[in-house]
Amino acid sequence: MLQTNLNHIESASQLNQIISENENVMVCCGRMGPMCLPVYDVMENLEDKYENVKFFDMAFDSPEAGVIRNLPECSTFAGLPFTVYYKNGKVVKATSSIQTKDEVKTILNEKFGN
Repeated sequence: MLQTNLNHIESASQLNQIISENENVMVCCGRMGPMCLPVYDVMENLEDKYENVKFFDMAFDSPEAGVIRNLPECSTFAGLPFTVYYKNGKVVKATSSIQTKDEVKTILNEKFGN
């Protein structure tokens, strides 16, 4: 399990339940590494500002994370973390590598409104 203040997803079935029960979901699938930590920090900072979005992390090395690693939208990704944005159960955006607060906010505003 990742050491963040975000809610953790531990299984593919849990992810499927979350995206089926929530309209807007952001999942950062990574490790506790230098490219991932800034994204977790951004998510923790924005969580209170985007009440219409549910923020989660998932451990990249867990076998269960294959549900994200194997998404068609992530097939060309080489850098961690893989960050996936779901709206109404569908992937609407996926990014890889480090993201700034402004980059994340732009995606949240474009895909989920605020």
